[in-house]
Amino acid sequence: MNDASEQFRDVSNRLAKGVAVVTARHRGLDVARTVTDVIAVSWDPPTVLVSLYSLGRMAEAVEDADSWALSFLSASQRGIAQWLSEPGTPLIGLLDSVPHHRRAPEGPALIDGALAWVVARTSDSFEVATHVLTAGAVTWMGANAEAGAEPLIRQFGQYIQS
Repeated sequence: MNDASEQFRDVSNRLAKGVAVVTARHRGLDVARTVTDVIAVSWDPPTVLVSLYSLGRMAEAVEDADSWALSFLSASQRGIAQWLSEPGTPLIGLLDSVPHHRRAPEGPALIDGALAWVVARTSDSFEVATHVLTAGAVTWMGANAEAGAEPLIRQFGQYIQS
């Protein structure tokens, strides 16, 4: 990275961001990745946008999938966020140690205990620098009824509790 890239990383890491996991089925396997660059683009119609590294398997999986999901993590799910952000995570058995469920047998995984979930179908995508921005039309959404759950936040390169 050059000096401007390092400086921008430092500046942008000061922004506190919610933490989510994006999931999709790809060639019969679960693909999942921790993300912090998610935007609720529109409430009508419900639309989300996620930023993914364009050369990563997650971007390929989301591009090829009929649908993909976002699970918005709670503060107690730091371990899941760390596991799914590690480089070189295995492709086979990636979610074996992560409690999850599905709305459909071949649908994307939804992380158990998350604050909320959305399932989306890609409506548009475009590359910007090293990333692909993927917009999705929300086809299903749900919220965890657990009272008092706090979101997991990432700031200054660390996961923090709100």
